[in-house]
Amino acid sequence: MSFGAVPPTADEIRRALGPAPVRRSRVPALLTTGALLVAVALGVSWWARTYGPAARPPAGVEESRTPLSAPPLVPAGSGAYAFLQTQDDGSSPVAWSPCRPIHWVLRPSGAPDGGDALLAAAFADVAAATGLTFVADGPTDEAPADERGVYQPDRYGRRWAPVLVAWSDPGEHAALAGTVAGSAGGTSVTADGYAVYVSGQLVLDAPQIADLLTSPNGSAVARAVVTHELAHVVGLAHVDDPGQLMHPTADVRKVALGPGDREGLALLGAGRCAPHL
Repeated sequence: MSFGAVPPTADEIRRALGPAPVRRSRVPALLTTGALLVAVALGVSWWARTYGPAARPPAGVEESRTPLSAPPLVPAGSGAYAFLQTQDDGSSPVAWSPCRPIHWVLRPSGAPDGGDALLAAAFADVAAATGLTFVADGPTDEAPADERGVYQPDRYGRRWAPVLVAWSDPGEHAALAGTVAGSAGGTSVTADGYAVYVSGQLVLDAPQIADLLTSPNGSAVARAVVTHELAHVVGLAHVDDPGQLMHPTADVRKVALGPGDREGLALLGAGRCAPHL
């Protein structure tokens, strides 16, 4: 873990983060997530092999002709950022369509006290930084899975499956083993040579975050963890710069989006409309 110019004492670290540094993300075996690009490719190819192009919802569900909002203007070049996936040009990011809302559902079982407030704050932070529109569809009983279907018409109707947000633990979701507090990412599909995120999953370690919420500055650190994971869902990858929230290890002194995070998120909010999907 990296700290600022005045490092906290060992007791402060233990109280805030437990006996080991909290890792914010880990990659499930076959789900697109925020720590390893090859896992993104595996997740997408798994979907294609399993379902094929016929198993898709009607194209353009809820798609507007123009973006629903616009990302903020942010200074360029003031911090590090990286994308989970890029288009064939090697530089343009794979992003969500800004012309339709991103729906999400919550599996609330096991949620810690204060969990709803953490989610609300994280979605507000990422919405403001990207200009993307998020819509909460309410509770679900769907459990997290490494090979989650992105089209589940029997459960969610004839649309792409909403982002699943689930409170869990390492016993149910192996990606949360050790000090990993969350596992998250988006799943993209490609049509007409252009890839777009259409669904995703965000899984949070409920016991670990519950412990974090009882520690000094724990609410701020927990909010940072959830915001970090949601940034993976919209397409940001980890960076080595400890000054950014997308650094993979939690820091008790870094609890807000950094300038590089904000630049990357603004670019992810400026994707193309996707009426073809």
